[in-house]
Amino acid sequence: MEKLLHYIWKHRILPLSELRTTDGRSVEVIDPGLLNMHAGPDFFNAKVRIDGVMWVGNVEIHERSADWFLHGHDTDAAYNNVVLHVAAVVDADVVTERGDHLPQVQLAVPQQVLSNYRRLLAFDRYPPCREAVLPLDTIKKRSWLSALVAERLNEKTEAIRRRVALFEGSWEAAFFATMARSFGFGVNSEAFEQWAERLPLMQIAHHRDDPFQVEAMFMGMAGLLDEAQMTPATREAALADPYFLSLKREFGYLSRKFRLEPMARQAWRFLRLRPQNFPYIRMSQLAQLYCSRRAGLAEITACESVKQLHTVLQTSVSDYWRTHYTFGKESSLNEKRLSTASLNLLAINAAVPVLHTWGCYRDDERLVQRALDWLEQLPAEDNTYIRLWKECGVEARNAADTQALIQLQHRYCERKDCLRCRFGYYSLKRSSTSQSTSQSTSQSTSQSPSQPSPSGRA
Repeated sequence: MEKLLHYIWKHRILPLSELRTTDGRSVEVIDPGLLNMHAGPDFFNAKVRIDGVMWVGNVEIHERSADWFLHGHDTDAAYNNVVLHVAAVVDADVVTERGDHLPQVQLAVPQQVLSNYRRLLAFDRYPPCREAVLPLDTIKKRSWLSALVAERLNEKTEAIRRRVALFEGSWEAAFFATMARSFGFGVNSEAFEQWAERLPLMQIAHHRDDPFQVEAMFMGMAGLLDEAQMTPATREAALADPYFLSLKREFGYLSRKFRLEPMARQAWRFLRLRPQNFPYIRMSQLAQLYCSRRAGLAEITACESVKQLHTVLQTSVSDYWRTHYTFGKESSLNEKRLSTASLNLLAINAAVPVLHTWGCYRDDERLVQRALDWLEQLPAEDNTYIRLWKECGVEARNAADTQALIQLQHRYCERKDCLRCRFGYYSLKRSSTSQSTSQSTSQSTSQSPSQPSPSGRA
């Protein structure tokens, strides 16, 4: 209820009748203020006219007035600049830390907004706001997508900055960790990032001219050479494989030399993965790419086009993995080069964010714009969520659009955060007439087969 009160105050969905304080003074909202997402009053720098006198300050909102004391605002000097207290139920007189008695307004959530909000939360068909989104004009849809892709790119930029700090200012190490995470292709992304953070890249760099030693270091640090953590069948096949034993011996020597502590093998997921995505294959591809020295930060920033970027990122596996997907089990010959779809995902999830972050760091607008251009040039990703949005008239034309829709799914839809979503805004403000129309539409479509449960990749 408090979130809804924030919402109607922010968007000024106020009753048609004149607002009055609990002691009868007239209230006119000139500016609701800026919503505060951190500690302190809910809205900063609001402008309200109370009995003809203009007040500029903060506004605090609660479901009940008594929550003012429950939250300790009466002893917090940060709330001394509150000029108006708003509550759905006024059940107490509120006082600031310096002893001021605040004017209060009792504000109820309009029934229409409350009904629409409950419907959004309860609707079991994705997306729940589809009936409100369908009639929206293209400008409104594209405007929200533009804001979402900027939000997603900013989040990725912050993640890369944190990696730079983690690696004590090394942009190359941060880029490698970002690339490694992308090689997880969703399922093993977290494991790849955890692995990259443990790698002693300074020591490995001395062995960069020997792909076998690099592969041994990579797989050993991932825990993939520890037979004690394997299943009995996997262990038996590995211990009978000369290549596995060679890698294990090499890593044993290097781990003693550099005092390395591998991660647990259990962090890696194999179940229901296509063999092409097994960690062994992805790690060998990454080792070959690392040894080629073609995909460092300087090489990425030097690319002028997506085609050049694909050339820089392209890689395959070492000779052994051309005929294997796991240790000890031979398969047909396959170079296992990255597919175009995989190259596009690496570009979207690693190259573009790193280029954007580096451009921001260097204050180079040319690099920032190139990152945005690449997103618009790369083809749209495909998953169930994106197809369902297409049914609502929100069609993804390129990777920028699909990144926007992925952001919408992860940051708003999954969290039921409709109050911060523009599509949610259009749903909440719908009239009762359109509401009844959508209900009849839903009833008419309820006889059709239910949609499959959507699933997508981060």
